Amino acid sequence: MLGANLSSLEVAGMVIGVREGVLALIVVVALYIGLVLFRMLRLANKAAEQPPAVITDVPEKTLPADKTEAAPVINSTTEPRLEEVEPVKLESPPPGLANELLYEGMERELVQLRDEVEVMRGELSALREDMQHALAHLRATQTVSPIYGDAMQMAVAGYDAVMIAERCGIARAEAELVVALARSQVQ
Repeated sequence: MLGANLSSLEVAGMVIGVREGVLALIVVVALYIGLVLFRMLRLANKAAEQPPAVITDVPEKTLPADKTEAAPVINSTTEPRLEEVEPVKLESPPPGLANELLYEGMERELVQLRDEVEVMRGELSALREDMQHALAHLRATQTVSPIYGDAMQMAVAGYDAVMIAERCGIARAEAELVVALARSQVQ
């Protein structure tokens, strides 16, 4: 009978709740899966014991006298015979085929490697030029006195020669020389 709680059921003096119902359902499903797996294993064992068979005796079709093509007529009295499948015999490949394929594969790989080396050489030369340019810029900034270093930074920032001469305390001609040097390095 149903009690005050709708989530439980009383059967034969036992109270069955939702949890017990779900567990019973899980057990039933597990038993069903086990039964299906057992039947599948039996079928697999039977298939492994029997050799594959091929139908070899099929009656030929007969054609009516007035028509050139018609549906085949199969004689139902003769039963087709089942025989074992014979392995297919393949022709042996030519003796030099493996060496030729290997040689062609190696040639393709060599061409690909040469292309990759050329790309890497180009990248390396570009990196070398960038490094030499950065090194020359670094050497130029290290050998300059601090006043001219500040003047060079101002020239790179875009200040004019008069402003650089006033702030750094150098002659206007020297400031113009620094501005020209900065412009030549940017290009």
